Amino acid sequence: MEALQNNNHFIHFESGLNPLNDILAEKKYSKVFVFADSTTAEVCMPVFRDFLPDLDNFDIIETDPGEENKNIDFCIGIWKTLLDFEADRKCLMINLGGGVITDMGGFVASTYKRGIDFINIPTTLLSQVDASVGGKTGIDIDNVKNMVGTFSLPQAVFIENTFLQTLPQRELLSGFAEMIKHGLIADATYYQELKDSDYTNITAEAIYHSVKIKNEVVLADPLEKGLRKILNYGHTIGHAVEGYALVNDKAPLTHGEAIAIGMICEAHLSAKYCNLSQDELTEIASYILSLYPKYHIKPESFEDLMVLMQSDKKNEDGFIMFSLLDQIGKCVFNCKVTKEDIFNSLIYYNSL
Repeated sequence: MEALQNNNHFIHFESGLNPLNDILAEKKYSKVFVFADSTTAEVCMPVFRDFLPDLDNFDIIETDPGEENKNIDFCIGIWKTLLDFEADRKCLMINLGGGVITDMGGFVASTYKRGIDFINIPTTLLSQVDASVGGKTGIDIDNVKNMVGTFSLPQAVFIENTFLQTLPQRELLSGFAEMIKHGLIADATYYQELKDSDYTNITAEAIYHSVKIKNEVVLADPLEKGLRKILNYGHTIGHAVEGYALVNDKAPLTHGEAIAIGMICEAHLSAKYCNLSQDELTEIASYILSLYPKYHIKPESFEDLMVLMQSDKKNEDGFIMFSLLDQIGKCVFNCKVTKEDIFNSLIYYNSL
């Protein structure tokens, strides 16, 4: 499967990590660190070692799993660990894990001594089709998603379907939400193909298609000044619901579950503010609800959700800005939406 190029690096698919050996031989790094959470270290590290039996001279930096740990306190701990290991600017960090690891690992690497090289090896479907691609790094502040971060490109990204065999179905479904989003914003035919597929048996070709869609958008707008904002469809409301649930619910939502909620709510807004038809709205909501568990958005949480949305990175001049669907397969950005209509979209979701 042909690698995709993103500026100065390649996204490799089903390569057996073989190009990583070439990078290590060429760069001659002073030290190599593998950053992973405790779950990934237990489940995915054996797969990583099987791919690279000759790579034995590396140190593992391990952190606790979960979005709640993607914060500055954990970053400080990782920076201190790098200092303890006498890491210089010629070292390499390999981020082995899901979206939290690639987001936080990329941020740590891009800021340690003003930047060291890093490579992303995403091990979840979510990180393969979304978080590891595009050069965004970041951490959360006060439950506001990715509020502090950098645009910093990895030396390479390696996507291996083998890692997905380690995932529970809920995690596969979480990543599948981003694939649905890619179809809704850019490719109606691909969206239909996903509807006809089985999320528990994601093909390498489908992953490639999703990454290709995202990569083309990122190449056109690497710093998210315009077109790249369409990748945030479902995320304005979805991130707010995710952040609220992380603090207030006994069992937090996965990222994909929250984005599924956001896509339904924002499809409702799309029908009001853009040209999405009522039939398309109904179809989108019905399909997503056939996959994802229904969640009750408490009316008393609406104001708290607004506060979280008001901190969204896409906002301009005090307005909450949305990316909305003009039709299935076409998305527009910088849509100003009223508070009343945002609340109505939450009420619509609850009514389903």
